[in-house]
Amino acid sequence: QVQLVESGGGLVQAGGSLRLSCAASGRTFSSTTVGWFRQAPGKEREFVAAITGTGRTYYADSVKGRFTIYRDNAMITVSLQMNNLEPEDTAKYYCAVRVDYSGTSHVQSAYGGWGQGTQVTVSS
Repeated sequence: QVQLVESGGGLVQAGGSLRLSCAASGRTFSSTTVGWFRQAPGKEREFVAAITGTGRTYYADSVKGRFTIYRDNAMITVSLQMNNLEPEDTAKYYCAVRVDYSGTSHVQSAYGGWGQGTQVTVSS
């Protein structure tokens, strides 16, 4: 199974920006839906954004207009550009590839190959 690696997290002030990257060991993301999820302390992991193999994108309402998911032309990485960050965005962010296409793309059970995550902390 593919193993993903996230990078780019850090500490930023509210209103700032970060870019997260997701790379797959030994393969590209061609024709694969890739999703970003996040988990804050004491909360369940939640959907953030996803991009399909054809480039269609989906976002959680809480990040629409602030976050952008995209992939590079070589399909090697999927990135999440996060602008105008808020303290509520503080969480560990994970990427994963979709393995179950039978239902919605917004549930973590539809994804696999989870990485170790990268921490994003937004100070007020």
